[in-house]
Amino acid sequence: MLLLKPNPASGVPIYVQLMEQIRHAVETGAMRPGDQLPGMRKVAEDLVVNPNTVAKVYRELEHEGLIELRQGMGAFVRAQAGEDQGAQRFRLGQPIVKTAVAKLRALGLDEDEIRRLTEAELVHARAPRAAAPTPKPR
Repeated sequence: MLLLKPNPASGVPIYVQLMEQIRHAVETGAMRPGDQLPGMRKVAEDLVVNPNTVAKVYRELEHEGLIELRQGMGAFVRAQAGEDQGAQRFRLGQPIVKTAVAKLRALGLDEDEIRRLTEAELVHARAPRAAAPTPKPR
């Protein structure tokens, strides 16, 4: 499993960025039930983060039921982790997003522009919409 170096300037805590990467790997099937995660020290060294941060990530994911920590053996994706409805919905949504990204790239948008456009649309979709004015009869 390849973890990307977290971006400290993003405003999202480093441990949250790492948790999201691992969740994403499980939800997309990149990591399957029974797969072993890299050791905490290795992750901390590779990503140049505090080992306590990685330990916190692994503990939180264990608490969520996504991974299992085995004394002296490491961390493993739990058997039922990939079977929930959220993961299923996620996989169903992937082709839709893939198509949308391909179309946006064809329009000449770069990765950053696509991300901003997507985030703006999510904010817009979350905001309560004003009722459309009712047309006046003639």
